Amino acid sequence: MRVGSARAAAINWVMQYASREDGFRGAFFSGSTIGMPDDAELPAASDIDVVIVTAHAEPPLKLGKFLYHGALLEVTYLSWNQLTSVEEVLTSYHLAGSFRVDTIIADPTGHLRRLQAQVANHFAERVWVRRRCESARRKIENRLRAIDTSAPLHEQVMAWLFPTGVTTHVLLVAALRNPTVRLRYLAARDVLIEYGHADLYPDLLKLLGSAHLAPQRIEQHLDELARTFDAAAAVAKTPFFFSTDITATARPIAIDGSRELIRAGYHHEAVFWIVATFARCHTILAADAQDLQRALAPAFDSILADLSITSTDDLIRRAENVIQFLPRLWETTEAILCANPSIVAK
Repeated sequence: MRVGSARAAAINWVMQYASREDGFRGAFFSGSTIGMPDDAELPAASDIDVVIVTAHAEPPLKLGKFLYHGALLEVTYLSWNQLTSVEEVLTSYHLAGSFRVDTIIADPTGHLRRLQAQVANHFAERVWVRRRCESARRKIENRLRAIDTSAPLHEQVMAWLFPTGVTTHVLLVAALRNPTVRLRYLAARDVLIEYGHADLYPDLLKLLGSAHLAPQRIEQHLDELARTFDAAAAVAKTPFFFSTDITATARPIAIDGSRELIRAGYHHEAVFWIVATFARCHTILAADAQDLQRALAPAFDSILADLSITSTDDLIRRAENVIQFLPRLWETTEAILCANPSIVAK
Protein backbone atom coordinates (compact mmCIF):
# COMPACT_ATOMS: atom_id res chain seq x y z
CA MET A 1 0.00 0.00 0.00
CA ARG A 2 1.15 3.53 -0.79
CA VAL A 3 1.61 5.93 2.10
CA GLY A 4 -0.95 8.29 0.58
CA SER A 5 -3.59 5.55 0.46
CA ALA A 6 -2.89 4.62 4.08
CA ARG A 7 -3.20 8.27 5.10
CA ALA A 8 -6.49 8.54 3.22
CA ALA A 9 -7.80 5.52 5.13
CA ALA A 10 -6.73 7.13 8.41
CA ILE A 11 -8.46 10.40 7.51
CA ASN A 12 -11.62 8.50 6.62
CA TRP A 13 -11.59 6.67 9.95
CA VAL A 14 -11.13 9.93 11.87
CA MET A 15 -14.04 11.59 10.08
CA GLN A 16 -16.33 8.56 10.28
CA TYR A 17 -15.64 7.60 13.89
CA ALA A 18 -13.30 9.70 16.04
CA SER A 19 -14.81 13.06 15.07
CA ARG A 20 -18.17 11.94 16.45
CA GLU A 21 -16.81 11.09 19.89
CA ASP A 22 -17.66 13.24 22.88
CA GLY A 23 -14.85 15.71 23.56
CA PHE A 24 -13.23 15.45 20.10
CA ARG A 25 -10.90 18.42 19.58
CA GLY A 26 -8.92 17.33 16.55
CA ALA A 27 -6.49 14.80 15.12
CA PHE A 28 -3.04 14.69 13.57
CA PHE A 29 -0.53 12.24 12.14
CA SER A 30 2.50 11.22 14.19
CA GLY A 31 5.35 8.72 14.06
CA SER A 32 7.82 7.53 11.47
CA THR A 33 5.67 8.05 8.37
CA ILE A 34 5.39 11.82 8.75
CA GLY A 35 8.27 12.54 6.41
CA MET A 36 7.30 9.96 3.77
CA PRO A 37 5.84 11.15 0.43
CA ASP A 38 2.38 9.96 -0.56
CA ASP A 39 3.72 7.84 -3.42
CA ALA A 40 6.17 5.92 -1.23
CA GLU A 41 5.44 2.28 -0.47
CA LEU A 42 4.45 1.81 3.17
CA PRO A 43 6.76 -0.84 4.65
CA ALA A 44 4.97 -4.00 5.75
CA ALA A 45 6.40 -3.54 9.25
CA SER A 46 5.05 0.02 9.59
CA ASP A 47 1.74 1.52 10.60
CA ILE A 48 0.13 4.94 10.34
CA ASP A 49 0.16 6.70 13.71
CA VAL A 50 -2.84 8.92 14.44
CA VAL A 51 -3.29 11.05 17.57
CA ILE A 52 -6.83 12.00 18.62
CA VAL A 53 -7.02 15.14 20.74
CA THR A 54 -9.71 14.96 23.40
CA ALA A 55 -11.10 17.51 25.82
CA HIS A 56 -10.96 14.94 28.61
CA ALA A 57 -8.21 15.60 31.16
CA GLU A 58 -7.65 11.84 31.39
CA PRO A 59 -7.64 10.50 27.82
CA PRO A 60 -9.01 7.02 27.13
CA LEU A 61 -6.72 4.02 26.80
CA LYS A 62 -5.27 4.12 23.30
CA LEU A 63 -7.09 2.13 20.66
CA GLY A 64 -3.75 0.88 19.39
CA LYS A 65 -3.31 -1.05 16.16
CA PHE A 66 -6.15 -2.13 13.89
CA LEU A 67 -6.83 -2.58 10.19
CA TYR A 68 -9.09 -0.10 8.42
CA HIS A 69 -9.65 -0.13 4.66
CA GLY A 70 -6.50 -2.21 4.28
CA ALA A 71 -4.26 0.17 6.28
CA LEU A 72 -2.75 -0.68 9.65
CA LEU A 73 -3.53 2.26 11.92
CA GLU A 74 -2.29 2.94 15.44
CA VAL A 75 -4.54 5.37 17.28
CA THR A 76 -3.59 7.14 20.49
CA TYR A 77 -5.50 9.70 22.55
CA LEU A 78 -3.95 12.92 23.86
CA SER A 79 -5.48 15.37 26.31
CA TRP A 80 -6.14 18.90 25.05
CA ASN A 81 -4.32 20.12 28.17
CA GLN A 82 -1.00 18.91 26.75
CA LEU A 83 -1.34 21.17 23.71
CA THR A 84 -2.29 24.48 25.27
CA SER A 85 1.28 25.82 25.55
CA VAL A 86 3.59 26.31 22.56
CA GLU A 87 6.56 26.19 24.94
CA GLU A 88 5.53 22.83 26.38
CA VAL A 89 5.13 21.32 22.92
CA LEU A 90 8.49 22.71 21.78
CA THR A 91 10.11 21.14 24.85
CA SER A 92 8.46 17.74 24.37
CA TYR A 93 10.59 15.60 22.09
CA HIS A 94 7.67 13.25 21.43
CA LEU A 95 5.19 15.99 20.51
CA ALA A 96 7.26 18.65 18.77
CA GLY A 97 8.12 16.54 15.73
CA SER A 98 4.45 16.04 14.90
CA PHE A 99 4.04 19.81 14.52
CA ARG A 100 7.25 20.49 12.61
CA VAL A 101 5.22 20.11 9.41
CA ASP A 102 1.49 20.20 8.78
CA THR A 103 0.25 16.81 9.95
CA ILE A 104 -3.22 17.94 10.95
CA ILE A 105 -6.17 15.77 9.96
CA ALA A 106 -8.98 17.64 11.71
CA ASP A 107 -9.03 20.90 13.68
CA PRO A 108 -12.57 22.03 14.56
CA THR A 109 -11.35 24.84 16.86
CA GLY A 110 -8.46 26.15 14.74
CA HIS A 111 -6.08 25.81 17.70
CA LEU A 112 -4.00 22.99 16.25
CA ARG A 113 -3.13 24.93 13.10
CA ARG A 114 -2.12 27.98 15.10
CA LEU A 115 -0.02 25.77 17.35
CA GLN A 116 1.56 24.00 14.37
CA ALA A 117 2.57 27.29 12.75
CA GLN A 118 4.24 28.51 15.95
CA VAL A 119 6.01 25.22 16.66
CA ALA A 120 7.27 24.96 13.08
CA ASN A 121 8.62 28.51 13.28
CA HIS A 122 10.74 27.75 16.36
CA PHE A 123 11.33 23.98 16.04
CA ALA A 124 14.95 24.20 14.82
CA GLU A 125 16.11 26.93 17.19
CA ARG A 126 19.02 25.67 19.27
CA VAL A 127 17.46 26.63 22.60
CA TRP A 128 14.42 24.40 21.94
CA VAL A 129 16.38 21.54 20.41
CA ARG A 130 18.65 21.47 23.45
CA ARG A 131 15.68 21.53 25.80
CA ARG A 132 14.19 18.53 24.02
CA CYS A 133 17.51 16.70 24.32
CA GLU A 134 17.67 17.58 28.01
CA SER A 135 14.11 16.30 28.47
CA ALA A 136 15.09 12.96 26.94
CA ARG A 137 18.20 12.76 29.11
CA ARG A 138 16.18 13.43 32.29
CA LYS A 139 13.73 10.75 31.25
CA ILE A 140 16.54 8.20 31.08
CA GLU A 141 17.93 8.97 34.51
CA ASN A 142 14.60 9.44 36.30
CA ARG A 143 13.14 6.18 35.01
CA LEU A 144 16.25 4.11 35.59
CA ARG A 145 16.42 5.33 39.18
CA ALA A 146 12.75 4.45 39.69
CA ILE A 147 12.86 0.75 38.75
CA ASP A 148 10.55 -1.15 41.10
CA THR A 149 12.69 -4.03 42.34
CA SER A 150 9.64 -5.71 43.87
CA ALA A 151 7.90 -6.02 40.48
CA PRO A 152 7.98 -9.24 38.43
CA LEU A 153 11.12 -9.63 36.33
CA HIS A 154 9.37 -8.99 33.01
CA GLU A 155 8.15 -5.62 34.34
CA GLN A 156 11.61 -4.78 35.64
CA VAL A 157 13.04 -5.59 32.21
CA MET A 158 10.69 -3.11 30.55
CA ALA A 159 11.52 -0.51 33.19
CA TRP A 160 15.22 -0.89 32.32
CA LEU A 161 14.95 -1.48 28.56
CA PHE A 162 12.90 1.50 27.44
CA PRO A 163 14.86 4.27 29.21
CA THR A 164 18.08 2.56 28.09
CA GLY A 165 16.75 2.85 24.54
CA VAL A 166 16.09 6.58 25.03
CA THR A 167 19.87 7.07 24.75
CA THR A 168 19.24 6.82 21.01
CA HIS A 169 16.48 9.43 21.19
CA VAL A 170 18.80 12.03 22.70
CA LEU A 171 20.98 11.74 19.60
CA LEU A 172 18.07 11.63 17.15
CA VAL A 173 16.53 14.76 18.64
CA ALA A 174 19.84 16.63 18.32
CA ALA A 175 19.95 15.63 14.65
CA LEU A 176 16.32 16.77 14.16
CA ARG A 177 15.32 13.20 13.31
CA ASN A 178 12.17 11.35 14.27
CA PRO A 179 12.65 9.58 17.64
CA THR A 180 11.34 6.33 16.24
CA VAL A 181 10.40 3.43 18.51
CA ARG A 182 11.18 0.05 16.99
CA LEU A 183 14.03 1.20 14.73
CA ARG A 184 15.64 3.61 17.18
CA TYR A 185 19.07 1.94 17.26
CA LEU A 186 19.38 1.74 13.49
CA ALA A 187 18.36 5.40 13.18
CA ALA A 188 20.88 6.45 15.84
CA ARG A 189 23.60 4.48 14.06
CA ASP A 190 22.96 6.47 10.89
CA VAL A 191 23.16 9.77 12.78
CA LEU A 192 26.41 8.87 14.51
CA ILE A 193 28.01 7.85 11.21
CA GLU A 194 26.78 11.02 9.49
CA TYR A 195 28.21 13.30 12.18
CA GLY A 196 31.52 11.46 12.58
CA HIS A 197 30.84 9.81 15.95
CA ALA A 198 30.53 6.18 14.89
CA ASP A 199 32.85 5.19 17.74
CA LEU A 200 30.00 5.81 20.21
CA TYR A 201 27.68 3.29 18.63
CA PRO A 202 29.29 0.09 19.98
CA ASP A 203 28.82 1.52 23.46
CA LEU A 204 25.07 1.95 22.87
CA LEU A 205 24.86 -1.70 21.84
CA LYS A 206 26.98 -2.71 24.82
CA LEU A 207 24.55 -0.96 27.17
CA LEU A 208 21.73 -2.86 25.47
CA GLY A 209 23.74 -6.06 25.78
CA SER A 210 23.47 -7.24 22.18
CA ALA A 211 26.89 -6.32 20.75
CA HIS A 212 28.37 -9.82 21.11
CA LEU A 213 25.45 -11.85 19.78
CA ALA A 214 25.59 -13.65 16.43
CA PRO A 215 22.71 -13.32 13.96
CA GLN A 216 21.90 -17.03 14.17
CA ARG A 217 21.51 -16.80 17.93
CA ILE A 218 19.27 -13.76 17.72
CA GLU A 219 17.09 -15.45 15.11
CA GLN A 220 16.74 -18.43 17.43
CA HIS A 221 15.44 -16.06 20.09
CA LEU A 222 13.06 -14.55 17.55
CA ASP A 223 11.68 -18.01 16.75
CA GLU A 224 10.99 -18.53 20.45
CA LEU A 225 9.42 -15.08 20.64
CA ALA A 226 7.09 -15.99 17.79
CA ARG A 227 5.90 -19.00 19.79
CA THR A 228 5.39 -16.86 22.89
CA PHE A 229 3.74 -14.09 20.89
CA ASP A 230 1.16 -16.40 19.36
CA ALA A 231 0.37 -17.92 22.74
CA ALA A 232 -0.05 -14.52 24.40
CA ALA A 233 -2.17 -13.16 21.56
CA ALA A 234 -4.48 -16.19 21.83
CA VAL A 235 -5.22 -15.81 25.56
CA ALA A 236 -5.04 -12.01 26.06
CA LYS A 237 -8.02 -10.56 27.95
CA THR A 238 -6.66 -7.99 30.40
CA PRO A 239 -6.24 -4.58 28.72
CA PHE A 240 -2.77 -3.00 28.67
CA PHE A 241 -1.65 0.11 26.80
CA PHE A 242 0.34 -2.16 24.47
CA SER A 243 -2.34 -4.86 24.08
CA THR A 244 -2.89 -4.30 20.36
CA ASP A 245 0.86 -4.74 19.75
CA ILE A 246 0.39 -8.40 20.72
CA THR A 247 -2.24 -9.47 18.19
CA ALA A 248 -2.32 -11.33 14.91
CA THR A 249 -2.81 -7.97 13.17
CA ALA A 250 0.41 -6.58 14.66
CA ARG A 251 2.45 -9.76 14.16
CA PRO A 252 4.09 -8.53 10.91
CA ILE A 253 5.66 -5.66 12.85
CA ALA A 254 6.85 -7.55 15.92
CA ILE A 255 7.96 -10.78 14.27
CA ASP A 256 8.38 -10.24 10.53
CA GLY A 257 9.87 -6.77 10.99
CA SER A 258 12.46 -8.12 13.41
CA ARG A 259 13.34 -10.95 11.05
CA GLU A 260 13.86 -8.44 8.23
CA LEU A 261 16.31 -6.53 10.41
CA ILE A 262 18.27 -9.66 11.29
CA ARG A 263 18.55 -10.80 7.69
CA ALA A 264 19.57 -7.32 6.56
CA GLY A 265 22.56 -7.53 8.89
CA TYR A 266 21.08 -5.44 11.69
CA HIS A 267 20.68 -8.29 14.16
CA HIS A 268 22.12 -6.33 17.10
CA GLU A 269 19.55 -3.59 16.48
CA ALA A 270 16.70 -6.12 16.33
CA VAL A 271 17.29 -7.19 19.93
CA PHE A 272 15.64 -4.09 21.42
CA TRP A 273 12.18 -4.82 20.03
CA ILE A 274 12.54 -8.58 20.48
CA VAL A 275 13.16 -8.15 24.21
CA ALA A 276 10.45 -5.50 24.53
CA THR A 277 7.92 -7.78 22.87
CA PHE A 278 8.99 -10.76 24.98
CA ALA A 279 8.45 -8.72 28.16
CA ARG A 280 5.06 -7.49 27.00
CA CYS A 281 3.96 -11.03 26.15
CA HIS A 282 4.91 -12.17 29.63
CA THR A 283 2.98 -9.28 31.17
CA ILE A 284 -0.10 -10.54 29.33
CA LEU A 285 0.56 -14.17 30.24
CA ALA A 286 1.10 -13.28 33.91
CA ALA A 287 -2.34 -11.67 33.96
CA ASP A 288 -4.28 -14.15 31.84
CA ALA A 289 -2.48 -17.51 31.69
CA GLN A 290 0.00 -18.07 34.50
CA ASP A 291 0.56 -21.75 33.79
CA LEU A 292 1.39 -20.91 30.19
CA GLN A 293 3.70 -18.17 31.33
CA ARG A 294 5.67 -20.59 33.47
CA ALA A 295 5.89 -23.02 30.55
CA LEU A 296 7.21 -20.33 28.21
CA ALA A 297 9.51 -18.62 30.74
CA PRO A 298 12.69 -20.52 29.74
CA ALA A 299 12.75 -18.84 26.30
CA PHE A 300 12.52 -15.39 27.88
CA ASP A 301 15.13 -16.31 30.49
CA SER A 302 17.42 -17.46 27.69
CA ILE A 303 17.53 -14.15 25.83
CA LEU A 304 17.95 -12.29 29.10
CA ALA A 305 20.86 -14.55 30.00
CA ASP A 306 22.46 -13.73 26.64
CA LEU A 307 22.17 -10.07 27.66
CA SER A 308 23.82 -10.98 31.00
CA ILE A 309 20.62 -10.40 32.95
CA THR A 310 19.68 -13.14 35.37
CA SER A 311 18.50 -11.16 38.40
CA THR A 312 17.26 -7.83 39.71
CA ASP A 313 20.82 -7.02 40.79
CA ASP A 314 21.95 -7.40 37.19
CA LEU A 315 19.26 -4.99 36.02
CA ILE A 316 20.13 -2.38 38.63
CA ARG A 317 23.80 -2.67 37.69
CA ARG A 318 22.94 -2.29 34.03
CA ALA A 319 20.79 0.74 34.82
CA GLU A 320 23.69 2.34 36.69
CA ASN A 321 25.96 1.69 33.71
CA VAL A 322 23.60 3.70 31.52
CA ILE A 323 23.47 6.56 34.03
CA GLN A 324 27.27 6.66 34.17
CA PHE A 325 27.35 6.78 30.38
CA LEU A 326 25.17 9.90 30.18
CA PRO A 327 28.00 12.49 30.38
CA ARG A 328 29.70 10.94 27.35
CA LEU A 329 26.39 10.72 25.54
CA TRP A 330 25.81 14.40 26.25
CA GLU A 331 29.22 15.39 24.87
CA THR A 332 28.31 13.74 21.59
CA THR A 333 24.86 15.31 21.67
CA GLU A 334 26.37 18.78 22.08
CA ALA A 335 28.76 18.09 19.22
CA ILE A 336 25.84 17.16 16.96
CA LEU A 337 23.89 20.23 18.09
CA CYS A 338 26.82 22.45 17.11
CA ALA A 339 27.48 20.68 13.81
CA ASN A 340 23.88 20.37 12.62
CA PRO A 341 23.46 22.93 9.81
CA SER A 342 19.67 22.88 10.15
CA ILE A 343 19.75 24.23 13.70
CA VAL A 344 19.50 28.01 14.00
CA ALA A 345 21.10 29.96 16.84
CA LYS A 346 18.21 31.89 18.36
